[in-house]
Amino acid sequence: MTDTLLPLLSHPDTASEAVRRVAARAEPVGPDSLRFQYVLEADLRLVRFPPPVVDPGRADKLWAHTCFEAFVAFPGSPHYLELNFSPSGQWAAYRFDSYRQGMAAALDAAPRLTLRGGAERLELQAEVYVGGTLSAPGCGAEALADRRLRLALSAVVEDQEGRLSYWALRHPAGRPDFHHPESFSLALELPSHP
Repeated sequence: MTDTLLPLLSHPDTASEAVRRVAARAEPVGPDSLRFQYVLEADLRLVRFPPPVVDPGRADKLWAHTCFEAFVAFPGSPHYLELNFSPSGQWAAYRFDSYRQGMAAALDAAPRLTLRGGAERLELQAEVYVGGTLSAPGCGAEALADRRLRLALSAVVEDQEGRLSYWALRHPAGRPDFHHPESFSLALELPSHP
């Protein structure tokens, strides 16, 4: 469990003058759910946010604008999840068979998103039920028995000029790539079922 917020680092090729700090944490919420928290500290007048959606739901390409992300990898398996949480209230979830291969929609239940903001701080919290995904074909018994996950926490921040900055716990060499195996630097263990 991550009790404190961990700093996300800006990719060296995508600095942002508007952003002072991006931080995140992840923790289990029972044996089949995860809670993510993201904090953006910035001159929020210089950040472009997608407009709120009256009836938010699943949407694609959220990462093209300000968005918070989590990637969840299973032990002993090349499978992983990509989770996108937009300040608009929209979300997306994808399951991959291996590195950027075999993408399919994931999650049966919508994440619970909570957004709080101020003049210079935005906080997004997302609670996600991943139990059905952990038992999906191909994830295998090793994911359910081991309960250890590897995570990559990241964010995309768009400024008012449309420039994107990329933030992550760890960036691999080269262009920004949140899917890269080196990005999965956080270990987390789900509690066992009673």
